[in-house]
Amino acid sequence: MRPDAVQMLSDIEDEVRYTRTLIGRDALAPQVMAAMAAVPRHHFVPADEQAFAYVNGPLPIGWGQTISQPYIVALMTDLLGCGAGDRVLEVGTGSGYQAAVLSRLVDQVYSLEIVPQLATAAAERLQSLGYANVTVRLGDGHRGWPEQAPFDGILVTAAAPAIPRALIEQLRPGARLVIPVGQAHGHQELVTLDKALDGALSLTKMLDVAFVPLTGGLPLSPPPLTV
Repeated sequence: MRPDAVQMLSDIEDEVRYTRTLIGRDALAPQVMAAMAAVPRHHFVPADEQAFAYVNGPLPIGWGQTISQPYIVALMTDLLGCGAGDRVLEVGTGSGYQAAVLSRLVDQVYSLEIVPQLATAAAERLQSLGYANVTVRLGDGHRGWPEQAPFDGILVTAAAPAIPRALIEQLRPGARLVIPVGQAHGHQELVTLDKALDGALSLTKMLDVAFVPLTGGLPLSPPPLTV
């Protein structure tokens, strides 16, 4: 493994310890850290950002979007809690990095991206790198992917003012949704939404974050869930 990749893993572990009172854990699951170690982040970073590929921070990937901080990718993956046999929806493919990490843990990843150039590039990148269990589609994340629902987990990589109702409906009972909630360029919190077997919803706020906004939206859709 590259020395800078080793340092990235160490930085993730340090930040987990630093935020343990907020995230409710002293360490991330070994399988999550193994997935982070297995995915070569430099393949998902633009050429002019290669020197920073394994720095524990977000990086621009064009079209006003970013590849998330490695700690946040690892944390959201850990919070999702999905594993073998699961089918996961990701909203916000970006460069494909989060989808690649998820693909190491679950059976199938369905990933939505609203920016055509990013969707095309990510699909080609993931295919060329051998991530055969990731399917990328151009689409509005607010709508989800109803044809493939219900999902065993949903992970959203952009901040919404409220949790889109369609995503809640497409979450399998007993499953979890992980999403940053808040205003663009304003206060945002990473939250988990659990759907009980009887359909009851429970929300847990984790820590403050900063994400690009979830674009698109359905003005005539049922009202979203406000947290």
